[in-house]
Formats: sequence, structure tokens, C-alpha cells
Amino acid sequence: MKLTPTAIDGLMVAETMPVSDQRGAFMRLFCAQELAAAVGARQIVQVNHSRTTSVGAVRGMHFQHPPAAEMKMVRCLHGRVLDVAVDLRKGSSTFLQYHAEELSGDNARMLMIPEGFAHGFQVLEQDSEMLYLHTAFYNKDSEGGLRYDDPAVGIHWPLPAVDLSARDQSHPLIDDCFTGVAL
Repeated sequence: MKLTPTAIDGLMVAETMPVSDQRGAFMRLFCAQELAAAVGARQIVQVNHSRTTSVGAVRGMHFQHPPAAEMKMVRCLHGRVLDVAVDLRKGSSTFLQYHAEELSGDNARMLMIPEGFAHGFQVLEQDSEMLYLHTAFYNKDSEGGLRYDDPAVGIHWPLPAVDLSARDQSHPLIDDCFTGVAL
């Protein structure tokens, strides 16, 4: 696996090198040894899968507050999405900046999102499936979220947003009181 840093400190893209032959292809989805520079001593404690049917659907922007803050590794297994991570780390030089990465079943990329980031994605191809690896257990009392269309962040979604959950539509807009997530 090849790790490529983004312009936001700590946020990386992992590229997997599939091995193909006449039978098809083989690809390693996770290797603690190869990803040690990004994962460090953290351990994967939860793996989730989602399937989203509607093109244009947006899921997110989700995060967990400490003490349940998590590193999240996100990969598209089938279809195509625009995956987005927003830096919410208190005091970060890239606070409220975002990075967007197209993930697909074909490009074999994974976004490595550290603690203190909000995450979400928009579906670009029908029936897209995502795999999430988490370093902390989900904790309902620690969940947080940003509005996908918050002007303080200004995410450029390539398609009109459709099929948002009630939860995702109800996230508050960022105001002057929001100073970030303290880790």
C-alpha cells in the first residue's frame, strides 16, 4: 500500500495495488504493517458497511467527540463516491478546511481520517457500497455532526444533494461559539 499525505496534516490517502490475472483480482484492504505510519498503535475495533442507492445522496458529516473520538478508514467497495473529511481539530492550522477524494471500487483508494475530523460522502454512482474501519466503538452520546451545506466549510458537492437523513439535515450550522474538537 502506498500512503500519500494530503494538504491537511494527518489526513492521508492509501492506495492499494491490486494483483490481477485471468481469474480476476486480489487486493489487500488493510495491513497494519503497511499502514503503520498512519495508524500507529491504534487498533481496528469496529468495521461497518453501507450501501446507498440514490445518485446524489449525501451521508454525513459525522464525527465523535472525545473520549470516543476515532480514526476512520473509508473505502468504496462498489460504485463511486466523493468522500469528504473536514478538519475540526481545535487549534489546527487547517481548521474547517476540507479534502475531497473520489473513491471507487475501481481506483482502490482509501481515505485515512484521523480523530477530530467530520466525514461524509456523496454517491456518484447508483448502489455504491462503503467499508469503514474504526479505531473506537460507536458511542451515541459522543456523536456529532456538521451540515453538509454549512457555509463556514463550503464543501463543493458535484451534484445536487438528495436523500438526506433527518439526522443529517438537523445538524446545526457552525457559529462563532464553535472553536473545534479538543483531542
